[in-house]
Amino acid sequence: MRRRDAIRSLSILPVAGVAAGTVLPLGTLFATPAAPPAPKRNLFKELGIRTFINAAGTYTFMSGCLMHDEVVDAIRSTAHEFAMIDEVQDKVGEKIAAMCHAEAATVTAGCWSALVLGTAGILTGMDQKKVAQLPNLDGLKSEVLVQKTHNSGYVHAVTNTGVKIIEVETAADVEKAINQNTAMMWFLNYAGPEGKIPDTEWVALGKKHNIPTMIDMAADATPVENMWKFNDMGFDLVCVSGGKGIRGPQSAGILMGKKNLIAAARLNSPPRGGNIGRGMKVNKEEILGMYVALEKFINLDHAKQWKIWEERIAMIENAAKKVNGVTTIVTVPAVANRTPTLNISWDIAKVKVTKEDFMDRLRKGNPSVEVMGGKDNSINITSWNLQPGQEKMVASRVKEELGKAAV
Repeated sequence: MRRRDAIRSLSILPVAGVAAGTVLPLGTLFATPAAPPAPKRNLFKELGIRTFINAAGTYTFMSGCLMHDEVVDAIRSTAHEFAMIDEVQDKVGEKIAAMCHAEAATVTAGCWSALVLGTAGILTGMDQKKVAQLPNLDGLKSEVLVQKTHNSGYVHAVTNTGVKIIEVETAADVEKAINQNTAMMWFLNYAGPEGKIPDTEWVALGKKHNIPTMIDMAADATPVENMWKFNDMGFDLVCVSGGKGIRGPQSAGILMGKKNLIAAARLNSPPRGGNIGRGMKVNKEEILGMYVALEKFINLDHAKQWKIWEERIAMIENAAKKVNGVTTIVTVPAVANRTPTLNISWDIAKVKVTKEDFMDRLRKGNPSVEVMGGKDNSINITSWNLQPGQEKMVASRVKEELGKAAV
């Protein structure tokens, strides 16, 4: 049969898998099969970077959290077109403010950036000359009141603007310390129970003397009510981490509060230059990803999520308790990182391994597991960063390593 006749015959015959009478284009019949998609690069493997099961928590040095699929999709889907950063911030800020009962909001380069920019906004207001002179405070207010027990490393974000920290312990101390140079009163939420002045009284003192109050609640997104609790309480500015419990971009954060202060903070931040915050850039993808993450976080079934966390912890606890000499207890932190937390401790006479060696064995095993050290011979485990099924792996590894060390 000649080639021309063969082609003519093909044109009148049904093709396998196609209904009779359907004719495929000639090019389809003779086209070269499409090449399979190229395999995605595994950059962790390619670069020799260790990955691990995170049973420790949402710590920055452990890369914080894993973003929800919806957040990753939001970042990917907005990466192919241009948009004006100010417009993105305007629209997203309105949505965040509405969800969190604030007058206004803006996405920042992490909670630290929110602290810097919020403080800067209080110092400069909308005066462009003052914006340009920071951290030189000549002619500006220069003091920030902080409770002594709150004066930790995080206060460096505030002092980046050039201010001086004035320590106080009691309400009477606050009354004495306030003067014409007092710019702000700063409250560190996780240290709240350690101070003598609770958050509500701190806000009341600020309002009494017309001094703006700011709260750093970086890792304190749980319970979800915290996302609006401090705005409702009356804090002028509220600073939150974008990663951690919200599971947004780890490099993003939220500054929310009074409309005039958010506007001033944005004057001190990118995309504008000639200010203290120019280097604290947040791209459009992160801003939109932060919005999607917060929206998802607020609308989660938090009771169901809590139950999952408890079940995961129970599985690990039950495995650990099977080793002689091991004691366990489950607690919930009073303020920050409020999730079920398992402490596993052991009698060193019965389980001969130090805390450091035990953590190292978990780290170097397969799969690699990261936990946090506790007091003496003990470790702490949380479950909120575990992926489905990983609690079984953690339980197995913990029991395995405790068993090896048992006498």
